[in-house]
Amino acid sequence: MAYKRENEIDPIRLRPHPHENELDNLATALYVRIDDALKAQPHLAPWRPKVGIAPTLGDAELVTSAVLSALLGFISERRWLRHARAELSGMFPYLPGQPGYNRRLRNACDLVVHMIRMLAGWAEYGYCASRSRYFWGLRLHLLCTLGGLPVLFALSGAKADEREVLLGMLHAAPDVLATHPQQTIIADRQYYGRSFERDLTERELRLLRPARRGEPERPGAQLLKPRRQSIESINQTFKGQLDLERHGGRTQAGVIIRVLARILALTTVIWLNDKTGQPIKRSLIAYDH
Repeated sequence: MAYKRENEIDPIRLRPHPHENELDNLATALYVRIDDALKAQPHLAPWRPKVGIAPTLGDAELVTSAVLSALLGFISERRWLRHARAELSGMFPYLPGQPGYNRRLRNACDLVVHMIRMLAGWAEYGYCASRSRYFWGLRLHLLCTLGGLPVLFALSGAKADEREVLLGMLHAAPDVLATHPQQTIIADRQYYGRSFERDLTERELRLLRPARRGEPERPGAQLLKPRRQSIESINQTFKGQLDLERHGGRTQAGVIIRVLARILALTTVIWLNDKTGQPIKRSLIAYDH
């Protein structure tokens, strides 16, 4: 493998560029991530016959080459391959002809899509109505008791439809509804729609939410205001006392485990406070120092 990790990469002669080192670092980092992904998940590699000659140019080198050609402004694959052979032979000692290069790139589409998703992660832009601003990140969806005990939860991209996420949570945990039938879900006004409410009704669930603009007052509206305060209090426990928004995760697995740890922390506190007869079940005061 000619493309080496970290400081082992052979010197290359790119055309003069003010950010040459940065481009080298990007190419090296991308190659390593693709190579690691292929080792961890071999099925990501483009299909090829089990019997035959292994390609001289590896899949990680192939995709890295395609990214460099885009960054350096090459539209023609033939021109890019001529340039790479002349200037980047230390990085790519072998490059196929343009027909073979193009065919292999087309076959690598699934690998490229996977890398985009892996590097981009789940985070995306979304709108926070309570703060009237856009944000980049994830949403934590929680279904809790009024006392704050987490029952169901999910992480999604910021643009995910909350209704679809809730239905997915309910579908993934049928035992929750089986053991606690005919519950009432208190939600924000964006949990609306005939099809959505019909799905809840079929699960023997009642939806309590504020009326949307233009809608008549919904049944149970007088119960929403005091319940809303409870919901905000639960959110504040996660954000203020458990530092949910400052979890420090940098990878997908890192974010997941840090969020799950906070959910488990609150669950444990409520469980123990209940078992020991504490008057306030969601109080973290005895444990946060």
